[in-house]
Amino acid sequence: AVHAALEVGMTFIDTAEGYQTSESVLGKALAGRRHQAFLATKLTGSDHSFKHMNNALDNSLRTLGTDYIDLYQLHSPQPQWPIEDTMAGLMRLRELGKIRYIGVSNFSPEQTSEAMSFGPIHSSQPRYNMLWRDSEADVLPFCLANGIGVIPHSVLCKGMLTGNHRPGHQFAPDDERTRFNFFQGEYFQHIYDVVQGLTQWAQDHGRDMVQLAIAWTLANPAVTSAIVGAKSARQVRQNARAADWRLTASDLRELDEIQAGFRLVWVKD
Repeated sequence: AVHAALEVGMTFIDTAEGYQTSESVLGKALAGRRHQAFLATKLTGSDHSFKHMNNALDNSLRTLGTDYIDLYQLHSPQPQWPIEDTMAGLMRLRELGKIRYIGVSNFSPEQTSEAMSFGPIHSSQPRYNMLWRDSEADVLPFCLANGIGVIPHSVLCKGMLTGNHRPGHQFAPDDERTRFNFFQGEYFQHIYDVVQGLTQWAQDHGRDMVQLAIAWTLANPAVTSAIVGAKSARQVRQNARAADWRLTASDLRELDEIQAGFRLVWVKD
């Protein structure tokens, strides 16, 4: 899948030290191809001391088989650590040549602005998709106004926007989706009905639901790139087709009408 992504021009690859074996899988897949990818990873966990940050980065570099990270991101804000100290640590890692750019993930505009007082923030990774649009009110306009690239996660809403999961679907006990409110009961049914309407619209336009979810996200002028997972080369190629689908203002209005004002309330037990 990684090789297929590079071949179709999908060169931005995002991972994190906290994503189980993701870094090691990528390290093997990128052997001999590192120069083709813009590689992003994240500092996961609550320890933002420089010692831990440096050790975590060294582990990521070793696992990924590279001597630098293009974009190093804070996976989440950790208020117990002064942001000026965290940023000083990141700037030091940058001076050492271990990282090129600095990003944040799941930060509010206020948290991002505070971080910017102590160094450059090049990207922000908020949750954003067709069903969950809270970021439109704050993070996206803030980033657009401040020249910060936006690379949303959860673009497929944990798989809800694939249209593949019907109400009553039983996930494996260790699947985190068993803990999300929108995969449960009547709420699941209501969301599924909304997604079916969107799926039909996509099919009427010769596309599939996944391509629509990606194209819709990319249609926002604040968005730089959309993070979407894929398990096979076929999925990668299907996803890539969304990049040449330019939704018009009329298209976006029609999609809003199908949703009829529905906005997902995101709760994890």
